[in-house]
Amino acid sequence: MPRALLLSFLLFAAFAASAQRNRKVIVSTDHGTMVIRLYDQTPLHRDNFIRLVKKRFYDSLLFHRVIGNFMIQGGDPDSRRAKAGAQLGNGGVGYTVPAEFQLDLFHKKGVLAAARDNNPAKASDGCQFYIVQGKKFTDGQLDTLEQTRLGGRKIPVDQREVYKQIGGTPHLDQQYTVFGEVVKGLSVIDSIAAVKTDANNRPLQDVRMRLRLKKKFLFF
Repeated sequence: MPRALLLSFLLFAAFAASAQRNRKVIVSTDHGTMVIRLYDQTPLHRDNFIRLVKKRFYDSLLFHRVIGNFMIQGGDPDSRRAKAGAQLGNGGVGYTVPAEFQLDLFHKKGVLAAARDNNPAKASDGCQFYIVQGKKFTDGQLDTLEQTRLGGRKIPVDQREVYKQIGGTPHLDQQYTVFGEVVKGLSVIDSIAAVKTDANNRPLQDVRMRLRLKKKFLFF
């Protein structure tokens, strides 16, 4: 094989192997735009999310469950044409994604995590996700949380500082897979989380989404 052709082949192979890495997703809403960086530490969730985004699966779906100081949830395919007031959250793609818990990936404000039902393996729903708003905690509140909802598990010192300074939802750590974070547009989370909702936490005025992969070039 000619040297130039071999070099081209090797470059292409290297690019193809890393094509899924360091990917970012643009989330457009009526409340503004967020940019999410997907974590390489959770490749199953990363690749599944990328595949769905490429298929335009999420376009026109709703953030159907919004709870202030907690999170905004979306990705239910039943929400695309849902009537006003209809209860949502049970739609899916017919498969789950195995849990990928990582000790250094935790529920600080702005992270992207996978929703799930109450299955014993804590496997993630194949399409529904949430983005954390959360709230700030004091040391005393974190101490109490460790002794109660966390069953004695200690929150690492560096993560405690994040929960005090930025906020989040620490009681979800190691229970739901975190697989990305908002790197631009954190204020959009606050805007969506502030909308009025019904008794099922569905926004009274639909909040739709449009997701696109951020373009990536060979020498990005």
